[in-house]
Amino acid sequence: MQNYLERLERTLGYVFTDRQLLLQALTHKSFSNEQTEFVPHNERLEFLGDAVLELAISDWVYCRYPDIPEGGLTRIRAEVVSEKGLSEISRKLEIGAGLRLGKGEQRSGGHEKSSLLADALEALLGAIYRDGGFAAASGVIDRAFSAVIEASALLRYGSDYKTCLQERLQAQHGVLPEYLLAQVSGPDHERIFSMEVYFSGKLLGKGSGSSKKNAEQKAAAVALDHPLLREK
Repeated sequence: MQNYLERLERTLGYVFTDRQLLLQALTHKSFSNEQTEFVPHNERLEFLGDAVLELAISDWVYCRYPDIPEGGLTRIRAEVVSEKGLSEISRKLEIGAGLRLGKGEQRSGGHEKSSLLADALEALLGAIYRDGGFAAASGVIDRAFSAVIEASALLRYGSDYKTCLQERLQAQHGVLPEYLLAQVSGPDHERIFSMEVYFSGKLLGKGSGSSKKNAEQKAAAVALDHPLLREK
């Protein structure tokens, strides 16, 4: 177990000051219930880790995707922190190999159960938060989750919002978006352009920026979050 814990710390890029927190994060309630003396299990750490993960992911997508509207950020986060998303990351970190399970859970394949793997990952993040604070937990989350967040954002919105909107409208409705200049404000040296994008006469989104192209990109990002354009 000692070798496994050291290997997991290297994978995470974080070394625990209190190794007992790491052990607790890997301890399922079924294991604790079978011991003659009390052994802390990971449910409380899971509760804490869930909150830490939500905040860290929210901050990550908020800072890196300034053009994606609130609804889109929420959906990206939900996809990443779903049981499926968490269990996939947990498998990459090989958390299942270190889970301490009761005999019944072991026999039923608990080391590979998505629900247990997702819970253990959240507990592990809660343990890191307790041991090293939010900055330490956020750093681990950044390293472990950034690739899947970017993949989710790219799949949902694309790196070029205008192109993504055009492709989605053509695929779903066979038409192209139409951009109209709604307003120009500000002094000559700091012009702000406000653009609107339409589909068959319906307003899909608005955006403002220092150039028409920038404003169009922001309008397209908002449009991609419109109910008419959401991918099933």
